[in-house]
Amino acid sequence: MNEVKLEQLLRQFFLEDIGDGDITCETVFPADERAAGVFAAKADGVIAGIGIIAAGYRLLDPRVEVSIMKRDGERVAAGEAIAAASGPVRALLSGERVILNLLQRLSGIATVTRQAVDLLGDSHTRICDTRKTTPGLRMLEKYAVTCGGGYNHRFGLYDGVMIKDNHIAFCGSIADAVKAVRERLGHMVKIEVETETEAEVLEAVEAGADVIMFDNRTPDEVRSFVRLVPKPIITEASGGITLANVAAYGATGVDYISLGFLTHSARALDISFDLQ
Repeated sequence: MNEVKLEQLLRQFFLEDIGDGDITCETVFPADERAAGVFAAKADGVIAGIGIIAAGYRLLDPRVEVSIMKRDGERVAAGEAIAAASGPVRALLSGERVILNLLQRLSGIATVTRQAVDLLGDSHTRICDTRKTTPGLRMLEKYAVTCGGGYNHRFGLYDGVMIKDNHIAFCGSIADAVKAVRERLGHMVKIEVETETEAEVLEAVEAGADVIMFDNRTPDEVRSFVRLVPKPIITEASGGITLANVAAYGATGVDYISLGFLTHSARALDISFDLQ
């Protein structure tokens, strides 16, 4: 996780929430009042974003001291403490909500990602995310996927080519679309092609795609498509895949399974912060 970008994000989030000042804390507590509190999980899950606690409080008041008890990627049980913080009570409580919102969101993503990874068992297939992320939180949400044992797909439109149905329709064919990209981009940029039929898979292979994605296909269809793709080409299954059927897709031999719900529908992990 990029620390500079994290600090920029936290500044924006604190400005949105605190604005000109926390009028509750500033009227209830003297400026020199100190306290200590504990962050604890209220449900079983996987932790992600634990560094946000220290980074957030460092921005608000460098006198806040943070002790970490759980690391990113570690499982946590309900009732287990994950971190402690002590220092000026105004800072502790003013930063509590932003920190908890992020920590709960990221830990929820890490938890559902770990569930998907566990369901695949020893399969060589890897779980990865998509661009279906919350605007402004992509870096953090994709980081959370890695904490859960998953992998990142492209981060944006700038770091990888994905030729989809609309691109193909405009260009006239998969071959023409891939050719147009190859003529303009260097060898460091990979080209992925979205396919739905056997004919499209074969065309993508012939065109020299680096990655071929099978979109909204059944496990049986994916299995048959995988056999058509030479080993150097990476295969990916996407669309209509859930925790209930992810193991069936993993058994097809596909290299990656991309899951949008990891980031767009993950349920936040319940975490509390209580002063002691």
